[in-house]
Amino acid sequence: MKARLTVGEVLKPQGIAGALKVRAYVDDAKRFLALKKVYIDGTAYKVNKATVTADAVYVYLSGIADRTAAERYRGKFLEIDREDAVPLEEGRYFIADVLGCTAVTETGKTLGIVEDIQSKPYADIYTLKTATGHTVFPLLKDVVKEIDVDGRTVVLFEKRFREVAFDED
Repeated sequence: MKARLTVGEVLKPQGIAGALKVRAYVDDAKRFLALKKVYIDGTAYKVNKATVTADAVYVYLSGIADRTAAERYRGKFLEIDREDAVPLEEGRYFIADVLGCTAVTETGKTLGIVEDIQSKPYADIYTLKTATGHTVFPLLKDVVKEIDVDGRTVVLFEKRFREVAFDED
């Protein structure tokens, strides 16, 4: 497993004081309020301040003092050390640990590789890279049998998967 977890993506600079507008990749954006340190491209930055709104998180980092400096971080990803992450409940997983897992049916038939996960209020939306393109499906309780991050597999009930999945390409 990766030593660091991606917690957000810098969308753009915000204001003239060097704030970064961040799309949170966590299920509770308020977790940003407790962060002391993040990494961007492997470089550590002290979190001076974070504020959370309905659509984004605004982060002020040490060494980024103005809009010009902040512009260089557009499109970059914020990471944290795994040990700084909130402990997960049983049956919950970090997105970073599921990405790259092989999705298979309960009979062992390979469906594809988990390429993207988007958290939505109703369900996480998984995108699989398949032999013919991409397949998208909601990760519903009656679709997933098991997620084994150590074994790098996501086991799905094929019948229900076929009912809710669609090919994107």
